[in-house]
Amino acid sequence: MKRTILIIALLLGGFAFQAANAQVRIGVNLNIGSQPIWGPVGYDHVEYYYMPDIDAYYYVPNHQYIYLERGRWIFASSLPYSYHYDLYSGYKVVVNEPQPYRNAEMYRTKYAFYKGNHEQQIIRNSHEEKYFEVKDHPEHNKWRKDKDRGNNDEHGNKGKGHHGHNQ
Repeated sequence: MKRTILIIALLLGGFAFQAANAQVRIGVNLNIGSQPIWGPVGYDHVEYYYMPDIDAYYYVPNHQYIYLERGRWIFASSLPYSYHYDLYSGYKVVVNEPQPYRNAEMYRTKYAFYKGNHEQQIIRNSHEEKYFEVKDHPEHNKWRKDKDRGNNDEHGNKGKGHHGHNQ
């Protein structure tokens, strides 16, 4: 009997751990609202953009550019003026690996054929509602945080009547 209870307890504990682990992964995997409006569409999660035209990276979580200067990787809030790079038209490759600049030669080689490519749709020009979350999107004023979280009434109350009582 004790053995059966122990097995059941272990199974239930394992299921609870899996459910909690899945919730953490879901929360970490979405960062549409953090992506810049010049980023490419089609990605719910982005860690880095690699820009082959200028051999530089952009780290989305910290809103930071990473570029090579005199043999050292520089982390900055903006690109140097000398780059003369148009973020809206240049091609960006999504890289979801830690510190991709440490494998810079591999990325230079792998994505060299994107240099000069200006055919990528960007978030600013998208009319998909999920991108309205991006703060600088032209249609940001149409975005509501609670829109996809269930059925809300006209006052934003989830599952409640007009007087705030549960139905």
